[in-house]
Amino acid sequence: MKKIVSLLLCLAMVLSVMSFAAAEAKEEMTLNVMLPDFYSDSDWVTLENGNPVLQAIYEATGVKLNITWVPNSGYGEMTSLTLADPTNMPEVMVIQGPRDAITISSARAGAFWDLTDLIPQYEYLAQGQESTYNNTAIDGRLYGIYRARAYARAGIYYRNDYAAQAGITSVPTNVAEFKDLCFALAGLDNMYCINMCKYVAGTIGYTTVMFGAPYQYGVNAEGKIYPAFEDEKFQEGLDFLRELYAAGGIDPNFMTIESGNWDDAERSNPPKALMRLDCLDNGYRYEEWLEANAGVDPANPVVTLLTALPNDEGKIQIWPQNTGASGEIVVTKAVSEEKLPAVLKFLNWCNSAEGQTLLNCGIQDVTYWIHSDGYRYTYPEGEQENSSKYDTYTKTVHHSLNQLGMNVNGDLTPPTAQTLLRKQYNQNLLDNAKYVISNPCLTFDSETNTLMGTTLATDVEDAQVQYIAGKIDLAGLKAAYEDWYSMGGDMIIEEFQAEYDAQK
Repeated sequence: MKKIVSLLLCLAMVLSVMSFAAAEAKEEMTLNVMLPDFYSDSDWVTLENGNPVLQAIYEATGVKLNITWVPNSGYGEMTSLTLADPTNMPEVMVIQGPRDAITISSARAGAFWDLTDLIPQYEYLAQGQESTYNNTAIDGRLYGIYRARAYARAGIYYRNDYAAQAGITSVPTNVAEFKDLCFALAGLDNMYCINMCKYVAGTIGYTTVMFGAPYQYGVNAEGKIYPAFEDEKFQEGLDFLRELYAAGGIDPNFMTIESGNWDDAERSNPPKALMRLDCLDNGYRYEEWLEANAGVDPANPVVTLLTALPNDEGKIQIWPQNTGASGEIVVTKAVSEEKLPAVLKFLNWCNSAEGQTLLNCGIQDVTYWIHSDGYRYTYPEGEQENSSKYDTYTKTVHHSLNQLGMNVNGDLTPPTAQTLLRKQYNQNLLDNAKYVISNPCLTFDSETNTLMGTTLATDVEDAQVQYIAGKIDLAGLKAAYEDWYSMGGDMIIEEFQAEYDAQK
């Protein structure tokens, strides 16, 4: 404990020195930024309205952040609309999909600054992983700074106390046992099994990959590329979700639930949903919420983390929730060449210990607290039973600001206590990396995919949702796949195949 406290004191001293240095050298400017919004409260989203974190950022850097907040569920659509109008772009914006069609075409059209030769000139930005930078490159050039994410992050978590009520006391060891657990949970009164929302890519992706399907595209034994939805294991995964939906295991209104409200079905008493296929770190956060708000004993977690399940062929596959990144931060040509160094200086600062802490944690004794054990908490010491009253304010102040965070040089924020599940999660990141599969066409260039890929993928996903919900049958689903081919999918496959053959 003393070591942790000493480290925190050292960190505080470093931060104070960095703040002083920043204050001495700061160049005042206003920076127009567009970010996805998960939790922000309209009373606190602007510097003028008194957001203390934005004020602290201004005092440290001289940068006044003028943020356009866009609900996360509609951020992709707003990105497309924004990039379609180069006369009205923000100066800095989050791109959630680093290689989607609109990003690639916009980069090639000159909408963003090429940062390839500039990133190495900035201390923290230069510390990013070369392989992850490469995963976000377009035509071998870097047009953004990636937002680092743990690679083997995806998984399943569920309430083991309610599983026991349903007659399942053993942790599933394979996909067949996982299915048994799901249908058992679906049988409990007034509760759903899988918690789903409008963001369906994770649930569908994790399920189908776990069942044995490739991710987005596969390559058959003859070296031919095909879309993942043509794989029989993909269909098997969809059929499972359809059956679970029909059995009452999925909220029929899931497509009306915004991703910012995804937690609501879990964080109620009693819960309305008992399982989630998602980022596994949400699992330990859920457990910590239960410990703080529902009197759960930390020594006996009621949330179980579940990963690395062999399918019926004995193969383990994990869906790649990311490529080592969750999108990127781009600097648009709304920034002048003269202003560009100052903007990059600020983005570099965002990766410093001070910048990371403000963006991800907020301000000590305002949005986070350091307890006597030396760890960071989101409530004051002695307030564990009342911690929920701090949640809204804490989320309001900084949980959407963290979307500006990149952390390319690792996590430099004050440490949090390592609960049993958090330790398990961290170990999973190490153990499961070998099971994460990738899209074999990730770095391939396809003009058709650049122009139409996102729209075509959305149309297919919409049909898959309708199939899960029983709105269309298998024939209707296959008709949507045929539309994908006729509207441009054939050309995408042809262009990907040419790249694959050339590289092979």
